[in-house]
Amino acid sequence: MSDPGHDRGAAVALSYQHSDKAPRIVAKGYGVVAEAIIARAREAGVYVHDSPTLVNLLMQVDLDSQIPPQLYVAVAELLAWLYQLDAGTIAELPQP
Repeated sequence: MSDPGHDRGAAVALSYQHSDKAPRIVAKGYGVVAEAIIARAREAGVYVHDSPTLVNLLMQVDLDSQIPPQLYVAVAELLAWLYQLDAGTIAELPQP
C-alpha cells in the first residue's frame, strides 16, 4: 500500500501466512524506502494499493508485528478485494 499524497511518501508491505493469526508488517518506510518497497512490489507483480488513511494507521504498527484487531476489518476488506481481482471476478482500478 502506498500514500503518494503524503509529503514524505509512505508505503507499507503486508504478508499473511496461514499459521499467523493476522497479517504482518514486513516492510514500511518513507521517501526513498517507500519508493523501493513500491518498486519491489511492482517488480514481483504485487498490486500496489493507494490508501493514505490505511497506510497512516499501519505505519504506527511495529515492523514484523501482526496488525492489531482494530485494523482486521479494513485489511480483510482489502485482501478480499485483491483475491477477487486476482481471480478475475472484478476489474482492476487504474493506477494513480
